[in-house]
Amino acid sequence: MLLCIFLAIFGPDRSEYTVTTLTGIGVMQVIQPKIPYFRTGFGTAMSFLISLGLWYILMGWTDGIESSYYWILVLPVIAVATSAGFVGTALATVAACAAYVSFIVFLRPGQFIPPDEWKVVILRTAIFPVVGYFAQELTEASRSAVRRAEAAAEQLSDANSRLQEAQAAMRRSDRLAALGQLSAGLAHELRNPLGTVKASAEMLAKSVESTNEVAREMAGFISSEVDRTNALVTRFLDFARPLALRLENTDLAQVIDEAVTEVGQHVPPFNVSIYKNYSPDIPPFLCDHQLMERVIYNLLLNAAQASPPGGSITVKTRQLDGTVEVAVIDRGSGIEPKHLENIFNPFFTTKSSGVGLGLAIVSKIVDEHQGKITVESETGAGTVFRVFLPLRETKGKDGA
Repeated sequence: MLLCIFLAIFGPDRSEYTVTTLTGIGVMQVIQPKIPYFRTGFGTAMSFLISLGLWYILMGWTDGIESSYYWILVLPVIAVATSAGFVGTALATVAACAAYVSFIVFLRPGQFIPPDEWKVVILRTAIFPVVGYFAQELTEASRSAVRRAEAAAEQLSDANSRLQEAQAAMRRSDRLAALGQLSAGLAHELRNPLGTVKASAEMLAKSVESTNEVAREMAGFISSEVDRTNALVTRFLDFARPLALRLENTDLAQVIDEAVTEVGQHVPPFNVSIYKNYSPDIPPFLCDHQLMERVIYNLLLNAAQASPPGGSITVKTRQLDGTVEVAVIDRGSGIEPKHLENIFNPFFTTKSSGVGLGLAIVSKIVDEHQGKITVESETGAGTVFRVFLPLRETKGKDGA
């Protein structure tokens, strides 16, 4: 726009028509990249034709083919080259050359081009394809740089995501180790007094008179609560005890079938159906059969507890990139977003009767297998737990 104003003030022709046409050309160059319509393919062509028409009027008003303003047409050619591809730039260049050469037809009576001036006409005509070519090449180079930058940004984002997942897994492992040691020490300290309390309750039940029903009932309560607490202590010890994997070639479908059968003994109260969708291309691979069954069992039991009566659960397996994926999908109440980060932490639970060790133990077993567990959940729509295990078919030198 400033260039057109400069030409209107200091150009060779400062007539009203010339100034108006130059202003129109300048306005088109300013608004063309700012209006969304002109950034479309058809809009780019319309913008070029409008600018070409204004340029044609300017040339006709200022000596035609001999006009000093012939070079202004490079502006719409550059605009097309920066917004369209090679074909669009080529078409705009051909149109610009044809428009300039067409003024030969409109020479005024008595006006002619001397033989030594034809070189000037050819050089002027050659300006448009040269400028269009370089503008298109520079634009393509810029686009390539942008694409490389976007690809690098995506790779960086993926790397950051993997780093955050690794950091979260490390923090979870540290918490598991610390809480496991605490649980082991606490559980061992509780076992002795619990044994004393239970023995005392049994002796009390034997020593009270048969007519004292209240005392006998209270002794029974003490004994049953000690048993329940003892079972809880056992779970703490299971969590704290270091895992010793017994790797063997295992049929994953068989592991899941056994877990489904075991859950089926608890499912009737929940009234849910379990559907199996196994991939046929998963060969037997190395894992701890018993521990992996426990993983699937815990995930299925949680899914059953979260599902409404008459709901369904799907267990799906597939193989991808040297990894086996087991997905447990339910259509239950889902997990609130604020709880997703904590569900694998020991002693975290939203159940009134839960202890919060089930998913912590699942995570520990998967980590020991050098695998990964993820969760996707939407409140009111359901939850998907995905377990990823390395597909190892033979033991290494270290037995893993």
